[in-house]
Parts: sequence; C-alpha cells; structure tokens
Amino acid sequence: MTRQNYTFTSESVSEGHPDKVCDQISDAILDAFLAEEPFSRVACETFATTNRIVIGGEVRGPENVMRRIEQIARETVKGIGYEQDGFHWETMEVTNLLHEQSTHIAQGVDTDGAGDQGIMFGYACRETDALMPAPIQYSHAILKRLAEVRKSGEAAVLGPDAKSQLSVRYEHGKPVDVSSIVLSTQHMDHAMTSADVREVVEPYIREVLPEGWLTPKTVWHVNPTGKFVIGGPDGDAGLTGRKIIVDTYGGAAPHGGGAFSGKDWTKVDRSAAYAARYLAKNVVAAGLAERCTLQLSYAIGVAAPLSIYVDTYGTGTVDESAIEAAVAEVMDLTPKGIRQQLGLNRAIYQRTAAYGHFGREPDADGGFSWERTDLVEALKLAL
Repeated sequence: MTRQNYTFTSESVSEGHPDKVCDQISDAILDAFLAEEPFSRVACETFATTNRIVIGGEVRGPENVMRRIEQIARETVKGIGYEQDGFHWETMEVTNLLHEQSTHIAQGVDTDGAGDQGIMFGYACRETDALMPAPIQYSHAILKRLAEVRKSGEAAVLGPDAKSQLSVRYEHGKPVDVSSIVLSTQHMDHAMTSADVREVVEPYIREVLPEGWLTPKTVWHVNPTGKFVIGGPDGDAGLTGRKIIVDTYGGAAPHGGGAFSGKDWTKVDRSAAYAARYLAKNVVAAGLAERCTLQLSYAIGVAAPLSIYVDTYGTGTVDESAIEAAVAEVMDLTPKGIRQQLGLNRAIYQRTAAYGHFGREPDADGGFSWERTDLVEALKLAL
C-alpha cells in the first residue's frame, strides 16, 4: 500500500541560476533556428562562468542564424537581468563552437527515426489543479513570483539568482501544509541581512502558497549562509542540462536521465518526455487514475517506441495494460507523430527553460501543448 502520511521535498531554481542561464541560451538558439526553418536540427550546449559564455554542439539550419549566435546569447542574458561586474550581458565574452550535425546521426533522423536510444517518463497526479506534485509546483511558483516583482521594480533589491525548496507534509495521501521552506536569493544591497531579505520575500511567498499551508510550526531558512550578493555564473559555473529534476517532477516520479534544453524534437529525450507527460496527464484528467507514471523507450534510428509502460499505483479504474493499449491507439508515438500532435517544430522552447517544463498553461501559439487535456474523450472511447 502507498504511504499516506509523510513529508516530501522538492526544489526549484530561478531563471538567473547559472544552469538555467545556460538552458535559456540553448533554447533561445533552438527557437531562432526553428523560427527560420521548422525542420532545423539543433543539439546546443552552453557553459557559463565569470563574464564568459561558451556555446557548442551540432546544428543543421539557416546560416544567417549561425551569424547571430552571439547576439542571441547577449539578448538572453540581458532579459534575465544580469548587469553586474562579474557577469554582464554587454561585456561578457561569447565563444561559438557550434558545427554541422553528424551525417551518421542525420541518416537516422531524416528517415523519421528517433535521434537516440533512451527511456522517458511522464507523470501526473491530482495534488494540484495542474495535475502536478505540489512541492515542485509551488517551489516554481515562488521563484516565478519573485522574478516578476524584481523585474517590475516592486522588489528591485533582489537579484536574478535564486533557489527555493519546500518540504510538504501529507496526510491521507494529500498535501496539507509546509513543514519547512528554504529560500536563497541574490540581493543587490550589501548591507542586507538574512532577516532583511525575509522581510522582502515573505509576503510574496505567502501570496503564492495555498491558504493555511504556512503555519506557526513552519521552519523558515532564508539566505541561511548570510549574504548572497555575488550570484549567477560569476559565483558558480553553469551548464545546460544539469537541472533535470527541477525541469520535471521534483523527484516525485522517475526520470529517464535525458535533459531537454537545446534539443529539437527529433531528440526523444525531449519530445517523448513531453508526449509521456501529455498522455499521463490525460489519463488522470479522464478519471482513469489518481496518479499515473508512463514510460516510453526508443532505439536510435527506429521510429516506433520499443515499449509502453503504465503504473497507476493502485489508483486506476481500469487495468494498466488496457491503458497502455489505449494510449498507443490515441497517439502516434513515433517522433514524427509526436511532432505533429504537439506542434513541436515551432519556436516555443525558451519559455520552458525556467520554472519547469510541466504544469504550465498551454499557450495560444502552441507553447506547452503537452499540457492540453484534449485526449480525454479519445482515451475513454478507446477503453
């Protein structure tokens, strides 16, 4: 039997975290290629350190985008808000090492095969309206709100780099309150103490969390090491793809190990993980289970998935094998089929590179299409 009373913790990092700076640059470059040529091939990695950005990887797409790589990196860092001595969008050095995609990889994906082998997981549950685990969903929400008030000037004393962590207490399998909260945020006033920072951020945290979740017993750790003025890549190096648990379910569900940012839809690390979330969310939205994990597996150069696995943790209203058959019936799970169903060859990726790839509202232009619940009726019919 699944545990009903426990405490579970998830963390998030802000758009100014060094790894997230890199994710956003990689996805901004991907968007630039897709905006010009929807069938571009991109596998872009970014490294960041003190006043320096290094970009590498394999691409196939319009040459005019290649000439704009440095500009894209600077615009991305400017949008995040870095204008400090050790990391400034205007003065940082940008090195572009992107090169042509390997012909041996191209020969597999050009025939609609998967861009690599691997396993991908999707997950959904009824803990929040977004059908996401509560600890990660609210960890994201806190940092997103702090970024909003930083950029609006309402809390201009805050810096771009920040991390949050929530320990959520569950009773009878449902989240009821926060036992502890950790918030570390960069601040621009050297004189600020941890208590000063808490005074700034606490109202926004209370605004975001459900009523009653912060109690007199909640333990607060705000900037527990003290001052946090030197932030971003000047304080700690960053790299694309190092925040895969932050990007997905906060540890509440399995992860196949593949990162997302900087990869086009032929890379099933990304596209099949989106498809798995899409299907798991629709299974839960259809009332077929309270919780659902769905795994897909692929081989490089082979289009169809090798396996489909579903686990509903004893909460399902139908047998898991029937759900496995139904999801294969309602969606073409080849890379081409996923791309067509979810519209993945569009410039929709930079927005995913901070505050989670899942649990977001679908956008009118096709962004976060994997968060739609438009397969509910098809799944019911298939079953």
